[in-house]
Amino acid sequence: MHKSQISVEYMLIIGFAMLMTTPLLLIYYTYSSDSSDSVATGQALQIARTIADSSESVYYLGKPSQTTLKLNFPDRISSASVSDREVVFKMKTRSGITDVVQVSAVNMSGTLPTSQGIHVLTIKADDGYVKITSN
Repeated sequence: MHKSQISVEYMLIIGFAMLMTTPLLLIYYTYSSDSSDSVATGQALQIARTIADSSESVYYLGKPSQTTLKLNFPDRISSASVSDREVVFKMKTRSGITDVVQVSAVNMSGTLPTSQGIHVLTIKADDGYVKITSN
């Protein structure tokens, strides 16, 4: 009788510990997913701002000028585009697809990479617009 009482008490203690641990793990998972989405979206916005600002600088300097940017792209980019006066990243988040848009004062054209990692972009002034290429 004494051994079975110890076993039941041990099972109750383990059950109570599991009952307390499960909500903490769920809260941790939710928080880490949300912060991961925020970091990736913030990185994409910073990249878009850098591209737009560099495009404006190169455009106003004139046709032969160009600059090279070395940027670290996050892993949640589903598509990226540069058209007219906008740099647009579509980001995969827990809540779906989110658009990250940065508007520039100058016309831009070109392609942007969508894969994660460090990419080198060349921004070159042309007649009436800025051309962006990925190396």
